[in-house]
Amino acid sequence: MSTAVPASQRDATVKAATAFYDFWNTGDEALLKAAIAPNFTDHTLPPGRPQGPQGPAFASAQFRTAVPDLGVKVRKMIVADDYVTVHMEFTGHFTGALGKVKGEGQPIDFIATDLIKVTDGRITDNWHIEDNMTLLSKMGVAHVEP
Repeated sequence: MSTAVPASQRDATVKAATAFYDFWNTGDEALLKAAIAPNFTDHTLPPGRPQGPQGPAFASAQFRTAVPDLGVKVRKMIVADDYVTVHMEFTGHFTGALGKVKGEGQPIDFIATDLIKVTDGRITDNWHIEDNMTLLSKMGVAHVEP
């Protein structure tokens, strides 16, 4: 049974989540450092991404190589105790490179959902899922049959 969360804890949780998604929107690593704990764990770590606090910075830098004008908008944020569920939309243009594939300015628009855990005002855990098939299809890297 859940008990009421003090307003100060809820505010700290929302502040950490907001900073994390502002980082994804801007690439500003100062926001990332303010948002995540030193013991941060990515529970759905993609191959090639480092575990820990450096993982999101690595992912953002790699993604911004392909989509330099990457933007992220939080569409829904649900706070439940020390967990936050966030549904977001990524947008931009594929003008960089993804591996050996060079972008031609294709518009990018796809969704993702995260579940994050916040302890003492810092994100300690993240579980995430992205609509990678839509992303890769819009980049021209994968073909989706109608």
